[in-house]
Amino acid sequence: MRRSNLPAELNRFVGRAAEQAALAALLGTSRLVTVVGVGGVGKTRLALRVAAGAQKRYGDGVRLAELAPLRDPDLVAHALAEALGLTDHTPRPPREALVEHLAERRVLLVLDGFEHLVESCAPLVRELLAHAPGLTVLAAGRRPLRVAGEAVFPLAPMGEADAVALLAERAAEAGAPLLPGTPARAGALAHPGGTGALAHPGGTDVLADPDGTGALPGPARMPSEAPSPSRTSVEVPEAVRELCRRLDGIPLALELAAGRLPLLSAEQMLHRLDDRFRLLADGERGVLPRHRALRTAIGWSHELCTPRERLLWARLSVFAGPFDLEAVEYVCGGRELPPERILDLLGGLLAQSLVSREDAPAGPVYRMLGTVAAYGAEWLAALGDTERMRRRHRDWYMGLATWCELEWFSPRQREVAARTDVALPNLRAALELCLELPEDAHLAQHLAGTLWFAWAGCGRLSEGRYWLDRALALDSGHQEARLKALWVLGYVAILQGDGTAAVAALHECGERAGASGNALAEAYATHRMGCLALLTDDTARAEELIGRALDSYRELGELNSNVLMGQVEVAMARAFRGDLEGAAALCREVREVCEERGELWTRAYALYVLAYAAWTRDAYEEARELLTECLSINHAFHDLVGLVLAIELLALVTAGEGDPAEAAVLQGAAVPVWDAVGVRLFGSASFGGPGRLCEARAREALGAEAYEEAFREGRGLSPDAAVERALAGRRDPAAGGPAAPRPFRTGRPAGVPGTRKPAGSPTGKGGEAAG
Repeated sequence: MRRSNLPAELNRFVGRAAEQAALAALLGTSRLVTVVGVGGVGKTRLALRVAAGAQKRYGDGVRLAELAPLRDPDLVAHALAEALGLTDHTPRPPREALVEHLAERRVLLVLDGFEHLVESCAPLVRELLAHAPGLTVLAAGRRPLRVAGEAVFPLAPMGEADAVALLAERAAEAGAPLLPGTPARAGALAHPGGTGALAHPGGTDVLADPDGTGALPGPARMPSEAPSPSRTSVEVPEAVRELCRRLDGIPLALELAAGRLPLLSAEQMLHRLDDRFRLLADGERGVLPRHRALRTAIGWSHELCTPRERLLWARLSVFAGPFDLEAVEYVCGGRELPPERILDLLGGLLAQSLVSREDAPAGPVYRMLGTVAAYGAEWLAALGDTERMRRRHRDWYMGLATWCELEWFSPRQREVAARTDVALPNLRAALELCLELPEDAHLAQHLAGTLWFAWAGCGRLSEGRYWLDRALALDSGHQEARLKALWVLGYVAILQGDGTAAVAALHECGERAGASGNALAEAYATHRMGCLALLTDDTARAEELIGRALDSYRELGELNSNVLMGQVEVAMARAFRGDLEGAAALCREVREVCEERGELWTRAYALYVLAYAAWTRDAYEEARELLTECLSINHAFHDLVGLVLAIELLALVTAGEGDPAEAAVLQGAAVPVWDAVGVRLFGSASFGGPGRLCEARAREALGAEAYEEAFREGRGLSPDAAVERALAGRRDPAAGGPAAPRPFRTGRPAGVPGTRKPAGSPTGKGGEAAG
């Protein structure tokens, strides 16, 4: 896990020096600090600026949890676990996993945009602080959490000097210098639609954050603060000062105003603001002045947009998180907004700081700023188009999930994992809509099942279980959708160590599939029952059941990651029963197919079995090479089961190479990973064989005291550090260089008595869709 997930600052932080110092000081004395203030006042930017500066005080890192996109209060704990990099495979409630994870760690957790979830967020924060003495929480929202011990930090609007500095800085970035002698920032490009300056991604990307200071903050790159005009000899025109006063020093309002300065002078803007203030004063007499200032700036920006930009603004409000251009073209396009015009219109909103752009692993994505999105949602509701747009949004993300499932079995597997990660807030919104509408229950079941690769392949078992349980609690009346959700639930429950729930789901799936003649769903149910048998050491039954499923896959033309994983599971059963030659032959076949298709996830498990076979031949160098690749893949996909199995086998290989101390370190490093997986080794003697043998040999070589010391060292490593240690390769225990191999194996793990001739190796061929 990276020590910080704070986003990088993309433009300069302006002013707020006193507030930064005061908040940093308060953070040093209180374990819960909440920055509160009106929308657009800059709570997020300030909190993240201070958090970035405090990183050295938190040995286990600073982590940001963005809660604004969440709509379901039951997902708060899942969101915090994801922000902390916690991959928990157990069926326990995620709050229990959070408590255990944080209990002995020193972490600064930043909660942003929690106000709509305060009823579920506050009790969770209270519980975490009570059980994790090293945890500090810095929250940013429009209201306090009202938790005992909370220190509330009210954030006022900017003073005049800072407000002028911010307006001048952002205006210069937009290519419209306000102050004498201030050059336009390099990279500002006139927007072809005449809506302002289109920021250049290399240096002037003006990105307002949801609370309105204009830029996404973070520790990776922290540009220097812009000097305040009060510290310089620059003469500030009175019209500029008056404009900042009229906007009441609200950073988001200043950001939006700066986006109009390439078209209007400060004096012209003042006249237009006068008109807007009079309109709001007549129509919204109860609105507080600061709310009026922000609403004036947003409403004024809305008026200055073209009609099509306004419509796009309204429609973008249905997105719950980052979105890409293709999603916008589908969801928001139509007769009034031709898809071919979307790019130009999105560029117009970007130039006005109404939308921000950022680079994601799978390509550029955009965000509608929170306060601005709320304004757009009001307009969408006034148009009577909210429900239609939510359905279009759901349809797009169902289509994306289907595409990702198909492309999971392809060279784009890493891209699929990255796109799923970015799309998760919107996938959640799509699932929520399906669950809201009784007539769409089958869509909820279909979507929750289609995302099996995200739950099982990318380390999100707990959240997957949440959605599957909710979807299957509904009677959809659609057999095929229910069957898929059932076998996926069975799969997830098996990996969580919850055999009772797994058997119930798979039994229902098998019976329903048999009665309805759905041979493919029946094959998946049979396959997963075989997987459960494998993890409970019934290897003969596992081979029989999975082999039967593989025969069905072959007859039905089914070939995908699940099918190949079935072949690997058969290989594991054979290896544990002593047929190492047959196991290795089957996994070499799987590896070849994976190489042809670009599949990585299943390939990692095939490499594990091949490394196991190599270890039994004392081929330590070959085993290490195979496990190095296996570890890298599992770590990239957050697959803790594959990761911890590989670490334990590598420990045994390391012992065989003559370094029992390092073997003990790796054994210790596996413990916290197993804690996250849940039931250790699923209770399996076969999967636990390498660990038991390694411990026995390492203890014999080192002595009990030295072994325990090395084991404790490994146990103190984070999963990331453990992987880094494992991937570092062999070392000379004395000099740190390569060690000469000294055979250290005197027997196989329990469950591997010898060898026998390989049995038949069923192979699936044909289709690509999973279930």
